[in-house]
Amino acid sequence: MRPDDSDPICPLCGRPIPSDVAQSRHHLVPRLKGGKDGETVLLHAICHAEIHAALSEAEIARDHATIEALRAHPRIAAFVRWVARRPPGFTSHVPGPRRTKKRH
Repeated sequence: MRPDDSDPICPLCGRPIPSDVAQSRHHLVPRLKGGKDGETVLLHAICHAEIHAALSEAEIARDHATIEALRAHPRIAAFVRWVARRPPGFTSHVPGPRRTKKRH
């Protein structure tokens, strides 16, 4: 899993995405919240999983529909600092609960 200059760069963590590394497309506005035909970005699968572990689809659509907004979220910012020190092919389970439940 050696990155080369032609590998796309993950806009969330800034690491290359080699072709043999798990990857997925993230809808900046979730499909169920009106983003079915909207813009997508290619991410490492681990980066994509962290977004959905940290935020609900409603939160993504309402407050985090750009890479800059995602990177500004405290949990995702901490994840990006952590994963940026890992090699491009690094994979791991996303730790902790999927997301905290809000009590009304």
